[in-house]
Amino acid sequence: MPHEVLQYHHDPRNSSFGEEAARALAHTEGVEPEQVFKTLVVAMPAGPRSPGRDIRLGVAVLPVPAKLALKATATALGVPKVTMAERAAAERSTGYVIGGISPFGQRRALPTVVDESALTWDRVLCSAGRRGWEVAVHPRDLIALTTATIAAIRA
Repeated sequence: MPHEVLQYHHDPRNSSFGEEAARALAHTEGVEPEQVFKTLVVAMPAGPRSPGRDIRLGVAVLPVPAKLALKATATALGVPKVTMAERAAAERSTGYVIGGISPFGQRRALPTVVDESALTWDRVLCSAGRRGWEVAVHPRDLIALTTATIAAIRA
């Protein structure tokens, strides 16, 4: 897959990871904030195929400046409801720390939905698995590699 890994200085005191990335990359790479995507882990009811488990996890990928529409995300993932996953569950499941969760290379493939706005760009940037690292890819490659559903998931 054609891609480009981009780095920026991450300030360890900063906890607004997506905003920090968007601001830094707008300055160094000339990208728009809406072109930088965040990867959020959501919790959803386990359902009858997951006996003994209360929840299962999914992934939502959307522009950094946008808020996640939980109901639209649930609809796209085919479940009645989603909530934001607990930090420990998200980190354990993906193998990444918050602020560095990438849609690629997670420990376990999770159901993924990418906001439809990704298709308006020739490349989108998302975490490369580490704070201060981003990967630029064509949106169709992001969708294909994560076997994602496309939907409007911005609030």
